[in-house]
Amino acid sequence: MTTPIPAQKSPYKVALEAGKEYWWCACGRSQTQPFCDGSHKGTGLAPLGFKPDQTGDAWLCGCKATAGKPYCDGSHKKL
Repeated sequence: MTTPIPAQKSPYKVALEAGKEYWWCACGRSQTQPFCDGSHKGTGLAPLGFKPDQTGDAWLCGCKATAGKPYCDGSHKKL
């Protein structure tokens, strides 16, 4: 069960605040995408904590295949 599930095949546009801690869902099971709600428990996967450098809109990965976690790198176009 250590394989993430694509939550959607497109990124999530979210407003982020500089210096604030966020937890990106890496498993794809969270009901509060793209953020973690604890649904990863028992999967062998863990969320990714991050603090953005800038305040503003960002595109966070929804397919869970990005190489630039948590940000979208267009990997969803290959799924």
